[in-house]
Amino acid sequence: MFAGIGGICLGFKQAGFEIAWANDIDADAVKTYAHNFDGNYIVTGDIRRIDADTIPCIDVLTAGFPCQPFSIRGKQLGFGDPRGNLFFEIGRVIDAKRPQVIFIENVANLVKHDEGRTFLVIYNTLAQFGYYVTYKILDSYTHGNIPQKRERIFVVAFKDYERCKGFKFPEPIDGAARLNGIIDRTVKHSDCYYYGDNSYYYEELKRIVTDKEALYLITDRGVSTKKYYVASTLKANMGTFPDRVPVLCDDYGIRKITPAECLALQGFPAEYAFPKGTTPNVAYKQAGNTVCVPVVRRIAEKIAEALT
Repeated sequence: MFAGIGGICLGFKQAGFEIAWANDIDADAVKTYAHNFDGNYIVTGDIRRIDADTIPCIDVLTAGFPCQPFSIRGKQLGFGDPRGNLFFEIGRVIDAKRPQVIFIENVANLVKHDEGRTFLVIYNTLAQFGYYVTYKILDSYTHGNIPQKRERIFVVAFKDYERCKGFKFPEPIDGAARLNGIIDRTVKHSDCYYYGDNSYYYEELKRIVTDKEALYLITDRGVSTKKYYVASTLKANMGTFPDRVPVLCDDYGIRKITPAECLALQGFPAEYAFPKGTTPNVAYKQAGNTVCVPVVRRIAEKIAEALT
């Protein structure tokens, strides 16, 4: 559920799972998903209008339901936001399909939202269907060896108590992921990614963006002088506000990181691509909305161990 461009699905596929069904309401995201996965099982449409009986029997139900209502960056309306109420569609599908395992991903702030009441509703909803629940906040830098700071809460619920007891979240990785291990600054990209002297920020960028090991950010106050040697969390608003895309200097000038580099910072393999005709703004939105694949894969591997 809420498959987006397929980050969660890809992580589970890499861990050896077979994908039986997927759904998202965003037609552009579904195009990207279908472009990279074999099979015609993804359904475009509003989950509220999908009959649970049309979903095949499954062992694992995954869902990265919309995070904006719970993010500290948003208005934090929670269940008061129509997108927040989509969590209860997960409950509807669980009630109908009763999978062995439920996997949920969301922003770390979900635990603290509304003084913990929101997360208590989610926990109790899973428990009332007879599931044993465990959860943990993991960072893509420490648990995916990806040079992006991205904390997310992962909820894993098992129908069987012994399997839940045997499940353990993956341990941190002793890695030192570097931006330049992902971003090649010797490659010339399309001119649309480079800042020229016609840009409002150009002079400020020339003065500040000088370190070829770092990323920089443009904020409401202008170009930040802070250097990021691990990328800050990539967000969907990169597609709405073009100057919110991280900035770097390469051998050819000062530019935004590309949508392909955003996917790489989410741990997608190099062959994963946006379909022809996808605009940069749409691609940035999709990249910011997805998950860090290696973290999901490592959790999925632990789920597989518990199931077998």
